Amino acid sequence: MAFTLLGPCEYREEIRKSRFIALAAPVASAAEAQAFIDSHSDLAASHNCWAWKVGNQYRFNDDGEPGGTAGRPILAAIEGQDCDQVVVLVIRWYGGIQLGTGGLARAYGGSAAKCLQAGERRELVLRQAFTCHLQFAELPLFKARLNDFDSLIDSEDYDATGARLHLAVAPTERAALERLLGDISRGRESLKEP
Repeated sequence: MAFTLLGPCEYREEIRKSRFIALAAPVASAAEAQAFIDSHSDLAASHNCWAWKVGNQYRFNDDGEPGGTAGRPILAAIEGQDCDQVVVLVIRWYGGIQLGTGGLARAYGGSAAKCLQAGERRELVLRQAFTCHLQFAELPLFKARLNDFDSLIDSEDYDATGARLHLAVAPTERAALERLLGDISRGRESLKEP
């Protein structure tokens, strides 16, 4: 079971005179993650270390800290909190006291983990893409019942008789949603793979 954040969150900590600020946010793609990092990095800080994970893709960066002491512990915190579709940026202002490689890894990973723990989370549900076409009179009832099946409308294309719906359907709810669609359309419509 994987989780993502409902919105951005932040955590601040001072460790041996170095200030750490961890910023985390939900993202849907690598481009969104990089845009978050670019817009929230503080160029006046000593280091802007980060990691993100979106499905099987992930990246991390130590930004000048010794190899493996910042980016990888942040990524480990993301995975340790069962998060996906998340970016975490940890900004450090050096306070003059060396933390050592173990201290750096604990500081970066700990700040990232505490930030993710403080944020509001929601469970990620794997969904499959389907389409269906409903007449105008059938749309309101179908849309009103869609949330009961843990499914979403990705987009709608209207024509003269109704709308083609592009759906994201939870695999466990497919059969029940198929029955609802058949009932509403009087057997005329079924879920189709795009």
